[in-house]
Amino acid sequence: MKETVVSANSFDARSTLQVGDESYEIFRLDKVEGAARLPYSLKVLLENLLRTEDGANITADHIRALGGWDSQAQPSQEIQFTPARVIMQDFTGVPCVVDLATMREAVKELGGDPAKINPLAPAELVIDHSVIADKFGTNEAFAQNVELEYGRNRERYQFLRWGQTAFDEFKVVPPGTGIVHQVNIEHLARTVMVRNGQAYPDTLVGTDSHTTMVNGLGVLGWGVGGIEAEAAMLGQPVSMLIPRVVGFKLTGELTPGTTATDLVLTITEMLRKHGVVGKFVEFYGEGVAATSLANRATIGNMSPEFGSTAAIFPIDDETIKYLKLTGRSEQQLALVEAYAKEQGLWLDPKAEPDFSEKLELDLSTVVPSIAGPKRPQDRIVLAEAAQQFAKDVLNYVEVPVAQQAAASASPVDEASDESFPASDAPAYGSQENGAGAPQHAGGTGAAVPSNPVTVTAPDGSTYEIDHGAVTVAAITSCTNTSNPYVMVAAALVAKKAVEKGLTRKPWVKTTLAPGSKVVTDYFEKAGLTPYLDKVGFNLVGYGCTTCIGNSGPLPEEVSKAVNDNDLAVTSVLSGNRNFEGRINPDVKMNYLASPPLVVAYALAGSMKVDITREALGTDQDGNPVFLKDIWPSEAEVNDVVANAIGEDMFAKSYSDVFAGDAQWQALPIPTGNTFEWDPQSTYVRKPPYFEGMTMETTPVSDISGARVLAKLGDSVTTDHISPAGAIKADTPAGKYLTEHGVERRDFNSYGSRRGNHEVMIRGTFANIRLRNQIAPGTEGGYTRDFTQEDGPVSFIYDASQNYQAAGIPLVVLAGKEYGSGSSRDWAAKGTALLGVKAVIAESYERIHRSNLIGMGVLPLQFPEGQSAESLGLTGEETFSISGVTELNEGTTPRTVKVTTDTGVEFDAVVRIDTPGEADYYRNGGIMQYVLRSLIRK
Repeated sequence: MKETVVSANSFDARSTLQVGDESYEIFRLDKVEGAARLPYSLKVLLENLLRTEDGANITADHIRALGGWDSQAQPSQEIQFTPARVIMQDFTGVPCVVDLATMREAVKELGGDPAKINPLAPAELVIDHSVIADKFGTNEAFAQNVELEYGRNRERYQFLRWGQTAFDEFKVVPPGTGIVHQVNIEHLARTVMVRNGQAYPDTLVGTDSHTTMVNGLGVLGWGVGGIEAEAAMLGQPVSMLIPRVVGFKLTGELTPGTTATDLVLTITEMLRKHGVVGKFVEFYGEGVAATSLANRATIGNMSPEFGSTAAIFPIDDETIKYLKLTGRSEQQLALVEAYAKEQGLWLDPKAEPDFSEKLELDLSTVVPSIAGPKRPQDRIVLAEAAQQFAKDVLNYVEVPVAQQAAASASPVDEASDESFPASDAPAYGSQENGAGAPQHAGGTGAAVPSNPVTVTAPDGSTYEIDHGAVTVAAITSCTNTSNPYVMVAAALVAKKAVEKGLTRKPWVKTTLAPGSKVVTDYFEKAGLTPYLDKVGFNLVGYGCTTCIGNSGPLPEEVSKAVNDNDLAVTSVLSGNRNFEGRINPDVKMNYLASPPLVVAYALAGSMKVDITREALGTDQDGNPVFLKDIWPSEAEVNDVVANAIGEDMFAKSYSDVFAGDAQWQALPIPTGNTFEWDPQSTYVRKPPYFEGMTMETTPVSDISGARVLAKLGDSVTTDHISPAGAIKADTPAGKYLTEHGVERRDFNSYGSRRGNHEVMIRGTFANIRLRNQIAPGTEGGYTRDFTQEDGPVSFIYDASQNYQAAGIPLVVLAGKEYGSGSSRDWAAKGTALLGVKAVIAESYERIHRSNLIGMGVLPLQFPEGQSAESLGLTGEETFSISGVTELNEGTTPRTVKVTTDTGVEFDAVVRIDTPGEADYYRNGGIMQYVLRSLIRK
């Protein structure tokens, strides 16, 4: 059981709430002056402080500071937030459990009790990131992919099954069940938590940035690094500054023909432009009541894409309706409503809480959209997509100057926000426009670069592909597969396409990977599965698949044609991420779209086709078929949703969700409270974080004689830093596996090997699209090794080993938004294990900056308005950083002095933002801090 913190109760807030026959202890918010005017999200934080007030870490002054929050002030007040639970997925969760197992041994070696290393808050892990869409387009694809998944991941799964038995309060949702965030909203989320007789808001942190999906249910939570999650599991509060809160007012309603995906891409674009990094976003206004829970969850999911810490909706009738649909008990429903109303957490559509900043969106102005070709915030109005492709493709292909000039002749306007006609279907296509010439975009007359290649399929048939060919069309990701309206719309597009005689183009890899079994249940009940299958969208697995880079290989003949001819081919997916190199190594340009548009692009087969005006194909009589001909009306979608989805489906799917199938239950597992490490394992190895650790901390020191491992530009994401995707044979990671007897076919992905630090270090900074400016002309994990004469180009890992052997510390130089993307602990762990002591960037994404500190790496920022370029830094210099030792005196310096051997000198801002982060850094990292704290208890 979790240790119950006895609140100091300075505000006399302890009270009781009677709901039916049950009585609960609660902490009343109205006892704190100023609470009523606070945004919903800050009320949740205020309750958290009231309940966990201990007079030391959490004091009456902290509570008063939150009650008296100044919405216009810059964040400066630190508070300690204690999440009610922790949620994980298997890529990021396996290292968590590896670290916990390692901590047990370290405690033992330092003379403590290993059993102290045990989750004190409920921790739930959903295995969803391991299934790869190898097989597709057949009814056997799902079973075959599950079989391959178990074959590749047996060691990891055995380890997780051991963890389920060895640790209290730790549960695992086995493979083939669903995606963590969809399982969270459909089953795991409590909305109001009950524990040890207390009722309080459900809050959480998760080891995946899209944890924010649960914000749609009124649950405050966000993604953290695995190292922060481990600390939370072990009872450590999350140190944070009271954030600014951006109020986002919704008015009106979506017009027919627009989807939740169109809405969320519009919101993502707006909030990225506004700037919400490090802030909470909270939705309010009359439009919230008109926004379905499914749509709220879709918006919450995309919070990392617009950069906010959280993106939350208050509790209201829609929340209760969804909790009822998904099988929560009557007592739970009554408690959620009673608690929310008692505490002022129930939505008042007319209220205008005190916000730091405000934005507004009239939902009726949202138009059909996609986003790409490499960032979620780069929204494109669907009607302008082919034109925009013609412009963007020039960044990915080399074309003759004359052709390039022609392609650039018609400028593409910025995506406008003009509404589509408010009819029962958008004005997609017309007979007058005809099919259009395939080498032109949007009827503008602007030539698109072309390099047509004839491909011979295994059955002997031939077809032609060119730049812009859609080679991956994936209905994937909890972002959209949790939303029955867009999923049913996709299935109805497939149905109407089949009835017209259309099917996917032969070069398109089509996959369907829902976030829960409920989706396939309602497809079956509505009789829509056969149509999805006929178009090629057969079930490939219940997991993230394409959205996290597990798209599997393209058909061999397509891959060869693409690579031999350097074609800029595309993917279209209903996911939340489309960064370069993420989706598939053969695919250069990636577009986010709603599930029905994913189906449409599979039919069209090319981004050159303007699917709003040009035909997708021809029917049985040779007549052109336009998108408008197969787009379902809102009434059709609503009818299927109303008749095909019921409470019984959720009850059945989640009745025994932790048990797993026969394959899971048959896995042999070791016993005991410390893990028996297998020295031959290439999946799970004991990491070196605690080697040589003592109970006393080593004073932090200044950095001298450091070399630059990587000099990077703007918007370098954790996808560029963290190992992900396939492991290539000629890389350090591939060579390591080969040396350990692993056949090429069994390499698996980096994600599946996250429990082996040896593989992960070798894959850090090794993304195929990484451009390290020290090694110009290279792409991928390369740098220059200045331990050797003239600094030859080498793999980043190999250079790092040489630098560490020579005792030379390393730094990384970076531009703006360094570390945006998923909350990947390995982006920080790998950085630390490569010997990097400091990162100097123009700006950081919140999670990665925090994770660097958690691994003992110092995050520094260039002075305002300055950069590596403006300071004339090439990356060939030797760096020294002085002033760091001030941390040993218990204070954090505002700046430190950076000097180089070439005479460049500047004061870098120290981005250790809270006293708690300073404690972690002084201890060498968050895990060392927690370990010492637990032993001293």
